[in-house]
Amino acid sequence: MTEVFVLLLRGVNVGGVRLPMADFRAFLVDLGLESVASHIQSGNAVFRAKAGATEPLAATISAGLLARFGLDLAVFLYPLAEYQAILAACPWQAEGAQDGAKVHVVFHRAVLSAVLGGALSAHAVEGEGLTAAPGALYLHLPHGMGRSKLALQVPRHLKGDQTARNWRTCLALLEMGRDLEGELEGGLTQG
Repeated sequence: MTEVFVLLLRGVNVGGVRLPMADFRAFLVDLGLESVASHIQSGNAVFRAKAGATEPLAATISAGLLARFGLDLAVFLYPLAEYQAILAACPWQAEGAQDGAKVHVVFHRAVLSAVLGGALSAHAVEGEGLTAAPGALYLHLPHGMGRSKLALQVPRHLKGDQTARNWRTCLALLEMGRDLEGELEGGLTQG
């Protein structure tokens, strides 16, 4: 049985790290993943793979990226239902619907504390917001990511692997995943 996964890579096609998306998709197909599709040029993909294989699959992808491309990248892999739950917990969905570039989700593996949230929130200017949840920080940045001192401080305070996506990208990946899930369910009911 297969399920749909959402894959996010940290730092692709920024800071000199190059990974052409056609090569990335071919790599994922070579791993035996099905219905692989990528979104924009920053290491986002959706695909179908064996159900329940999240951690071993993430390790395989990470090792393969290093072996094939020489890239040691943080890999964030989520079954579609888990990814959807992370997005559903965002308190700024309405603001993201108005302008998807003003709301960001920082996916991470850090252990958060109230102190961290307070230390980060101290950098927020009027209108900005930060909410922490297990595995994600949600940022509302009405003045934009590039102008935000709060956003600049996140990597300094949040230790460990992390990668951020704006709300527009998050929703595009969710829609792509739902489309794949619909194809999977349609194939099961038709056969």
